[in-house]
Amino acid sequence: MLSGLFSKLTGSASVPAIEHDELVRAHRQRSCVIVDVREPHEFKGGHIPGAVNHPLSRFDPDSLVHDKPVVLICQAGGRSATALRKALSAGRQDIRHYAGGMSSWRSRGGPVA
Repeated sequence: MLSGLFSKLTGSASVPAIEHDELVRAHRQRSCVIVDVREPHEFKGGHIPGAVNHPLSRFDPDSLVHDKPVVLICQAGGRSATALRKALSAGRQDIRHYAGGMSSWRSRGGPVA
């Protein structure tokens, strides 16, 4: 009970996430922009084809595209959740994160560039 009240007060209720199958469909249909918030050297080591790199260390929600929904991704979900909270605090509504990160994407056979 107290945790629910705390979540309401802090605004940290559930974090909008996208499930793997939904991300696969969106990627195939090009219906979203995938933003990888890992550092450039990590991004160069392999990323979802078509993803753009906006490292969390320099993340600015205002620099994200506004014409398509955005999906944030990192290595394991922590950094993308942080970036998501920043974007939600800045007023973005059409944004989610892939909680499993690149680790999950790769383990499930997702394409990597």
